[in-house]
Amino acid sequence: MTDPTAALSFGAAAAEYDRFRPRYPEAALRWALDGLPAPARVVDLGAGTGILTRGLTALGHHVVPVEPDPGMRAQLAAATPGTTALAGSAESVPLPDGDADAVLAGQAYHWFDRERAHAEVARVLRPGGTFAPVWNVRDERVGWVAELTRIAHLDHKAGDVVDRYADFGPAFIPVQVGEFDHATTLTPGELVAMLHTRSYWLTATPAERARVDGGLADLFATHPELAGRDTVELPYRTIVLRARRY
Repeated sequence: MTDPTAALSFGAAAAEYDRFRPRYPEAALRWALDGLPAPARVVDLGAGTGILTRGLTALGHHVVPVEPDPGMRAQLAAATPGTTALAGSAESVPLPDGDADAVLAGQAYHWFDRERAHAEVARVLRPGGTFAPVWNVRDERVGWVAELTRIAHLDHKAGDVVDRYADFGPAFIPVQVGEFDHATTLTPGELVAMLHTRSYWLTATPAERARVDGGLADLFATHPELAGRDTVELPYRTIVLRARRY
């Protein structure tokens, strides 16, 4: 089980979350839904502020967002005209059996009670439908990004998702893995603001927040790849785990 306090901490920073969190590459979303009818009926599970919902909608799919945090649902409605998220969770999806061609989860699967969620996702999917958790993972092969992760305690949730989440249970065929590289351009201030939407910082004590921010300021001031830069390119690897329902 995950920490429910941390899992529901994001609503307090919903607007900043929506503004600064990275988007998902179109190629990753197309790969996740490859082989399904177009347009597909897609459930965005743990939809947050609608970043994944908007990416899928832009590809022409009919998207049903489901999100437990009321603050995140409110931000999704504000940022995604014409779309209202359903109140629900991965363990209790407010949709009928066989309702969806696909269920995707952007930056959310590591919060799920996986055994319960797998059964619920299988219930909501039609036979042959796709379940595909998606993550934007910072590319820590880049030295300063690895140091950023250490300072801001960013390595305690998603981790190595390919190894940790290789099986979706008996209702699904073996998991396939897709990986897609991309980057987002941020000012140092915007990068710090984005880090302030992470669960570690949101639930940290004032003293720990100050320690993190001091370490980040020192990193930007002294690292040779960052010092004096007006903007930085933060590299990501987008990981998609995809499996079909039997």
